[in-house]
Amino acid sequence: MPPEELTTGDFSDQDDPFALFGAWLADAERKETNDPNAMAVATVDPDGLPNVRMVLLKGYDRDGFVFYTNHESAKGREILAAGKAALLFHWKSLRRQVRVRGLVETVTDAEADAYFQSRPRGSRIGAWASKQSAPLESRFALETAVARYTAKFGVGEIPRPPHWSGFRIKPVQMEFWHDRPFRLHDRIVFRRDNPEAVWSKTRLYP
Repeated sequence: MPPEELTTGDFSDQDDPFALFGAWLADAERKETNDPNAMAVATVDPDGLPNVRMVLLKGYDRDGFVFYTNHESAKGREILAAGKAALLFHWKSLRRQVRVRGLVETVTDAEADAYFQSRPRGSRIGAWASKQSAPLESRFALETAVARYTAKFGVGEIPRPPHWSGFRIKPVQMEFWHDRPFRLHDRIVFRRDNPEAVWSKTRLYP
């Protein structure tokens, strides 16, 4: 379960970044029109070139932030190679953002299976049909693959593909930013040496 939510006024006196994140996410779920759980995931490719894309947060607790993807995709390969990633949540209507940096682990098979079975049937078919990030010769080729797997699985259960699972980002840094007039924004950063260590907190110049 997510950590206990906190109030969201002046956040400078908060010492628990997970609880503060929960409060901000709850605000976003009430006020953001589309995808309040959207986040940018940043990775680095084998040549050291940064890469970033939007995904959806599918769960969080004190162990970290979870999302699911094809492990053979660009982000999957880059995360598996580096073992680390960064996240950014930006809620424009609230004028807030949260930056997360940390180490990454793969979720358990049980977690991945449970989430996969909760997805719409078409999305489960798509996980089999799409060779995510690989070159696609035509839209027709993708539609053909979807049709093939739709026929293969019929009306029965669709198993989770072996290459499809989730990642958990275990943060070692979480920064909270809140817009203020004249660009004198509030910034609080929480840091720890490893995912089991105690957090320290620092206010930053905007």
